[in-house]
Amino acid sequence: MTKSWQTKLIRSDARIPQGYKSLATPVYRGSTTLFPSAAVVNDRWDQFKVGYTYGLYGTPTALELAARICELESGKHTVLMPGGQGAISLINFAMLQAGDHILLPLSVYYPNRKLTTHLLSRFGVTSTFYDPLIGDGISALIQENTRLIWTESPGSITMEVQDIPAIAAAAHAPNVKVVLDNTWSAGVLFDAFDHGVDITMQAVTKYIGGHSDLLLGSVTVRDDAIFERLGAAHQLIGCAVSPDDCSLALRGLQTLAVRLSAIENSALQIAKWLADCPEVEKVLHPALPSCPGHELWKRDFLGSSGVFSIVLKPGPTQAQVHAFVDGLKLFRIGYSWGGVASLVNSYRLGRIPGRPAYEHRIVRLNIGLESTDDLIADLKQSLPNLRA
Repeated sequence: MTKSWQTKLIRSDARIPQGYKSLATPVYRGSTTLFPSAAVVNDRWDQFKVGYTYGLYGTPTALELAARICELESGKHTVLMPGGQGAISLINFAMLQAGDHILLPLSVYYPNRKLTTHLLSRFGVTSTFYDPLIGDGISALIQENTRLIWTESPGSITMEVQDIPAIAAAAHAPNVKVVLDNTWSAGVLFDAFDHGVDITMQAVTKYIGGHSDLLLGSVTVRDDAIFERLGAAHQLIGCAVSPDDCSLALRGLQTLAVRLSAIENSALQIAKWLADCPEVEKVLHPALPSCPGHELWKRDFLGSSGVFSIVLKPGPTQAQVHAFVDGLKLFRIGYSWGGVASLVNSYRLGRIPGRPAYEHRIVRLNIGLESTDDLIADLKQSLPNLRA
């Protein structure tokens, strides 16, 4: 068939040598998947079973990332979403219906709290927020219609380490599923399934991405029935992940071990230095005895990462705390964490009943890969702003 030049632009017969091999996973971009014949066309979402059907369900780049994360977390299935909050939402939408009840720790990631109180509540899902240190006492809060217990260990900002095995044992007696936000541990410092968790998720944006330049989330399970619910919901919600972001995350995986090791060592040095500062009341780092649940961290975790908080002694006003944060030269002010750059953010927590009454005195740090001595010097030069 003779083709015009316009057709050649779309349907080219040009050929290149085959067999190229590289250490890097190719970035496959595409929405439409081609089928060999009309008889085999289908729209199944589980491409591990039926082959590639549509770009929404993942190109080979996305499926490799999902498989790699699943392997690291000792799971059986992993679904990717375009952000950690997307992963949280997928779990709730897949596992809940009107009339259900869920339990969440008071220390839960704030967007998860807001999703529960602002959106799920509109669809008839009720919720109870519990003390993150409740342990097996959570059994008293489980209702007949309780379907999920969310856990997050350590908790956002206040860093409480939860007794996940005790919560899981209490939950499984009435067949309630336990979900863990395992982002702080990058999915590797805490073995979720070994400790009784049914569904584990993380913001791949954080430590796996590692460079503050992508947005991804993952949900990993072992149970086939839960995976079917997640996959069916994912198909209908229609949240596709970017193959370019997946490629960056695959690259981030290769340096995750060395980054986590360096960050852990630096964060511990800085946390211990801060614990001796006269301006600091306590350091909320799971590896230090001053952190609620420290003994559980020693029992259950393989190590620590670089996110922790400090509680300042009473005295400084909120404006003075802001001056301390603003006075830092190396720490940048911003949400998210897990990248190579150190970050800082101050909070005011007195507005949420049941949480520690730290008010405006709590500051969260994310330790990056700058020199530890330089970061300590930066904190030291700005601490006087608390008294200015």
